[in-house]
Amino acid sequence: MKSINTLLMALAIVFTFSACGCTPEEKPEYTFPSAPQKPEPEQPQEPENPDTPENPDTPETPDTPTPDVNAKRCFIWIDAAANFPDFADDRDKIVRDLTKAAEVGFTDIVVDVRPTTGDVLFKTDKCQQVEWLGAWLSSGYSKVYRNADWDYLQAFIDEGHKLGLRVYAGFNTMVGGNTTSKGSQGVLFRDNTLKQHATMLNTSNGIVSIMDASNSAKFFNPVHPTVQNYIIGLLEDLAAYEDLDGIILDRCRFDGFESDFSDYTRREFEKYIGATLENWPEDVLPVGAAYGTYYQKYTKKWHEFRAKVIHDFVEKTRYAVKAVNPDIDFGVYVGGWYASYYEVGVNWASPNYMTGNYYSQWATSDYSKYGYADHVDVMIIGAYASPGSVYGSNEWTMQGFCKLAKEKTMGAPGLLVGGPDVGNWDSSNKYTQEQENEAITKSVKACADECDGYFLFDMIHLKKAADKGIDQWSCVEEGISQVNPKK
Repeated sequence: MKSINTLLMALAIVFTFSACGCTPEEKPEYTFPSAPQKPEPEQPQEPENPDTPENPDTPETPDTPTPDVNAKRCFIWIDAAANFPDFADDRDKIVRDLTKAAEVGFTDIVVDVRPTTGDVLFKTDKCQQVEWLGAWLSSGYSKVYRNADWDYLQAFIDEGHKLGLRVYAGFNTMVGGNTTSKGSQGVLFRDNTLKQHATMLNTSNGIVSIMDASNSAKFFNPVHPTVQNYIIGLLEDLAAYEDLDGIILDRCRFDGFESDFSDYTRREFEKYIGATLENWPEDVLPVGAAYGTYYQKYTKKWHEFRAKVIHDFVEKTRYAVKAVNPDIDFGVYVGGWYASYYEVGVNWASPNYMTGNYYSQWATSDYSKYGYADHVDVMIIGAYASPGSVYGSNEWTMQGFCKLAKEKTMGAPGLLVGGPDVGNWDSSNKYTQEQENEAITKSVKACADECDGYFLFDMIHLKKAADKGIDQWSCVEEGISQVNPKK
């Protein structure tokens, strides 16, 4: 009955969006069928964020372990590009590394199946499969091709479940292409219609397409219905994996403070405020403004408008995904730095959290209406502080990020977890290896005690440390054992 009610509600919402959608000249160019039931640009840091054949060498495991429902949830992220040298063609290495993750106490994995190129590592007829990704090898930054024809996502689902792991698919949302020293790839480079909806940036040289800018990750304009329909179509196909435990939206946001300044977005904003802008973009933000607090005529309404765009997209996407698979978890990854996260157009708080009362310099009294925490089942908080900032009560400490996220979401998501990036957290080499290892262990309890569980980015960092003879897996295991004592 729950599934039927969810389906009926989803159909009603979809009908509502259709009935009050765009005017004729604004209709999406595409109609996508429903699914069946980040000189030369800099190379990215490492990492950024046919049916599966039976393996005759894999023994049957009749006693498949089941997740401990009483354990604190501990997630590990698996970036597509950074881990591609191991996983692109080698299922045995997937088994090896998932086994290690389960042994140290992780309960959940998030496997990235739509990297910033916008191409995919799951079954769909709406976008092509990933052919190659750039990754760091011993020889340097290189192309890593995929030659295998087995289903990448299904392999993680099958092998993860054998180990008692829950498997979530990570999905880079508002991106459709990527450029590095190894070339450019993605649908924004192949499809001229979609290329029209690449985000337009407010730069010091004027408003330009991101396709003509140096940004490596090429973002769409999240405001445009063509973009939203395209992304939702992909997510419907992803939700069709019946054994998938959940979907985590990453980069479900605007590219940054400079985005989006297209003519389409300007018209939509004018409709939203009921006024014509005399000076564009100055009435909203100064030319080339890349971050910060401004007090132009409509700046605060602009922040509110962008938050509404992402809120409405998340709400609509949730219903579309649940219409395909009512039992799948629908979640997001967000950065924990809420005080400045408005710069990417996202309000991840509860709608009951009165943002304007605490951040009146940039938030309107109506900004809180577009908090979307009540529309997600899982929220992963990037508590990306340095190794020397594990404890604290404020942003830019791991514990503080998680504590404040709990306060701002007000219990809205069913599951709130947070934790560090253990590879890109000490760019100035301020901390010793021993200090970093200790920070990993301490981070688990510091974060998990403040919310519902723990999150670590990224598996590749633990593996690279192991290649150097540094056992950071055991550092995580020690930390997890403090929140989930071994029986």
